[in-house]
Amino acid sequence: MNILEKDRSIRDLDRSKQKLGDELDFAAKESYNLLKTNIEFSLTKKTDGVGFVIGITSSCPQEGKSYTSINLAYSIASDGNKVLLVDGDMRRPSVAKSLELDQIPGLANVLAGNDEVKEGDIIHKGVLHENLDVILSGTIPPNASKLIRSDEFKALIENYKKSYDYVILDLPPVNSVSDPIGVSQFIDGLIIVIKHDYTRRRDALEAIRQLKYVNANVIGFIYNGYSRSGAYYYKKHRKNYRYYNSEYYYQKNDEAPASEQKEETK
Repeated sequence: MNILEKDRSIRDLDRSKQKLGDELDFAAKESYNLLKTNIEFSLTKKTDGVGFVIGITSSCPQEGKSYTSINLAYSIASDGNKVLLVDGDMRRPSVAKSLELDQIPGLANVLAGNDEVKEGDIIHKGVLHENLDVILSGTIPPNASKLIRSDEFKALIENYKKSYDYVILDLPPVNSVSDPIGVSQFIDGLIIVIKHDYTRRRDALEAIRQLKYVNANVIGFIYNGYSRSGAYYYKKHRKNYRYYNSEYYYQKNDEAPASEQKEETK
């Protein structure tokens, strides 16, 4: 497994919350540019003329994967690449709200076999940048896992690879649902977002364990939400929370966030 980013400069990725694309400050833009460069070196160059498909996920909710997906897609598009961003989180989508776009129709509508919605109808052209197109999640379906693991979704992505240099998939958290595990089998690489003083070490390790078990190509990690000044807001996990009908329970003496733990001895 290649560690895509351990450089401290990448830790500014979450400083400009709610800011997207050209609104990012200089430091945040440079961090995404560095991330983009590391991705390019981590992927094997193709000779068949099709684009790369990269999934962005996390171990648990609220770690910043959707904002990371949007700004990474923008950064790659700004470099002259044709990019398609797909909101593959069909249970709790957030890309439409962030970009102030209509969520419906979208991905779920096409995969569910709605004859009134065609593939071309769900593509938002030139979002944030002339090279960046977006597909939103669509109507929230009762069978999201079935849709995103379907042959239809795989064929859809394979088709878009022919028209775009990069397809960026915003995926649900690994520890919440199995969607990223299924999708990992037909994409070029997965990136896991880890949030400073939020992600618990055991959650990150569990996500990695699940992905390694299916031989997913995890090309690296993004350490998100660090403030160099140290004046950051420390947000603890609640003892329990819900996400997609999944519950995580933390005991009083549970593990500290990943940033507070010592490195494991090998």
